[in-house]
Amino acid sequence: MLAIASPAGASAHKEPATWVGALKLALGLFLLLFGARQWHRRPKDPSQAQLPKWMGAIDHLTPIKVFGLGLALAALNAKNAPLTIAAAASIGSAGLPVGEQIGSLAIFVLVATLGLLAPLAVFLLGGERSKTRLGSWKDWAAQNNVAVMAVLFFVLGLKLLGDGIGILTS
Repeated sequence: MLAIASPAGASAHKEPATWVGALKLALGLFLLLFGARQWHRRPKDPSQAQLPKWMGAIDHLTPIKVFGLGLALAALNAKNAPLTIAAAASIGSAGLPVGEQIGSLAIFVLVATLGLLAPLAVFLLGGERSKTRLGSWKDWAAQNNVAVMAVLFFVLGLKLLGDGIGILTS
């Protein structure tokens, strides 16, 4: 998206182009609808919640397979795409030189991976205690995953919706 945004005129006189506003508006609406869908699908009793199949299988995978699973989930996950597209459109429409766009993209990737790096750091630095801590995090994630994701989609959807409306009305 970043490679498309700059040549496609995503920035007009240091302001985002109209199509960027429309894209953010559409992505915001998509995330709001997706969040509503997630919220309605959440278990009424958190103890009935189950881990997604891929998350339950992680304990039995080799490090290489976990790495491959991580790449596949990041690249093919429909939940990641709207956020990544919106970020790239924002970077591309900022009117930055190519070097600064690449730097901004690198910062986005770093921030986006913090959710993966934190448990990895706990595992690598925590010794035997890390297994207990990570196990309790996993149990919490299993019980609250759907609700957390729904709220996250609502918040990000509202943000993108606001950005889109702001661009289209300016």
